[in-house]
Order: sequence, then structure tokens, then C-alpha cells
Amino acid sequence: MRRRKGIGDSTFAVIRQALAGTVPDYLAELRAQSGTVLASTLRPQLRGDLHAHSDWSDGLTPIPPMVEAARALGHEYLALTDHSPRLRVANGLSPQRLREQLAVVAQTNAEGEGGFTLLAGIEVDILETGMLDQETELLEALDVVVASAHSKLRMERAPMTARLVAAASHPQVDVLGHVTGRLVEGARGTRPPSDFDARAVFEACAAHGVAVEINSRPERQDPPDDLLALALDLGCLFSIDSDAHAPGRLSLIDHGAARAAQAGVPAERIVTTWPLARLREWTGRAR
Repeated sequence: MRRRKGIGDSTFAVIRQALAGTVPDYLAELRAQSGTVLASTLRPQLRGDLHAHSDWSDGLTPIPPMVEAARALGHEYLALTDHSPRLRVANGLSPQRLREQLAVVAQTNAEGEGGFTLLAGIEVDILETGMLDQETELLEALDVVVASAHSKLRMERAPMTARLVAAASHPQVDVLGHVTGRLVEGARGTRPPSDFDARAVFEACAAHGVAVEINSRPERQDPPDDLLALALDLGCLFSIDSDAHAPGRLSLIDHGAARAAQAGVPAERIVTTWPLARLREWTGRAR
């Protein structure tokens, strides 16, 4: 076998270890690097998810199936964060539609079983100027505000930095979503990360108590490992979120938990490990 064409030293070592009934060293290393060992102590500590979509914007299902799936996962809370009006391709919510959704969220909680809360939220677009794509009055009425950039992701470094710093400094923002905007795999192809001064952005997050999102979608893996380490060093809070657009995708937080555990992020600095009362205290903080 060793003499067969195409079998080099590394491949031969894998074959030999597999035939001996052991996990090949190469495979064990890949598993460790990719975070596929998800049975960490962190995942069971996650109490909820602050970034999920319904068919009110670009999600695939109505609100009730998302709630049912979140409850089935053992979540204590789920933030409904459909898109804001400018993101027309995602059927973003106008102010009027968002007001209607607020009433639906309130009714869902009134009619639901105890032990679970649907939080009223939004994934609000960060405009090129750093302003947010929704009325301030409405943002103030929400439980959770996730701010993300979805357009002009190839802006020059200085204006992109100013854009993200402005969002992280905004008094209504709680979470800075998929901060680099990169795509590393998937049907949409790949996209490089935005160019910005990550230290300046994360310092603004830390100063204003804004959580840096650890986006759990495999095609995003955002922020990258080096920026995750920088945000950790600068004292940022984090939110492990699924960014789910369908009920079955809520479980993607397994991957986010694995990345956070590998990076050494302490559970107490992950807001989605906090009980609802503490979470509400944080979102209602003076800023």
C-alpha cells in the first residue's frame, strides 16, 4: 500500500492509525481546530439568543414556530430581530410594521407558557454615516437592538471605522452584529472582511457596554479569531447568537459556543448566559 501512487507520508500515517483502531492524529488536530467538539461547559450555560428572524422580514417561518423551537432548545428568551426598512431585499420593517410586530410580541408573551419570554428587537442597519435605520422612539421601545452593517462593506478604512464606532456609541445599541461582514463559505460565495480599526471599534463597545456578537452561522464565523481575541483583551462583552432565519437554525449557537470556548471567553462576559432579569438590567442601562 505504501508504494501506491498518490499516498504520501501524511496519508500513510492516517491509514496506519485508522487500521490500528485509533483516531488519526491529523483528524484529531482538525477536530480541535474546527471546534467540532461541542460538549463544552459553555453551551449548557447559554440561556437565550439575541438575533433571530421571522417571515416578517427575510426569515422562512412565522413567529410561533421560532418560539416553539427556542423553547425546545431550553431557551429562556429569544429576541425577535427582523430587519429595518432600508434593507428592502430582506423585506425590512417600516416603522408601522414594527409597531404591529410589537403588539404581536406582547400578545405572544401574554398567551404563552411561563418560563419563556419573546423579546421585542430589531437588527437595525448601520447607515454609511453611522446613523441607525429606524426611528429613535421605536428603538427606545424595544428590548434588544442589534446593529449591523449590510451595505457599502468595502468603504475605506477611516469612514468604516467611524461608521462602526458611531453605532457602538449609540445610546440604543446593545449588540454589534457580524462586525466584519465577511463570508467564508456557503451558497452566497465568499466575501472579505470590511477594513476598519478594530481596536477603536472594540474600545467603543467596551466603553458603552455594547456586546460584540459571536455570530454562529458557519458561513460567517464572525468575528475572526484574531479580532475575537482582541475584543476579549479589551474587556468587551459578547453575545453568542444564531442569526437564525428558520427554527432548525437556532441550534447553530452550538458552533458559536465552541468558538467562544476555544477563544477562552469567560461565561460571565457572555450576555446570553445571563438570566433575563440581569439581561434586562443591561439593556436598560444608562448610556
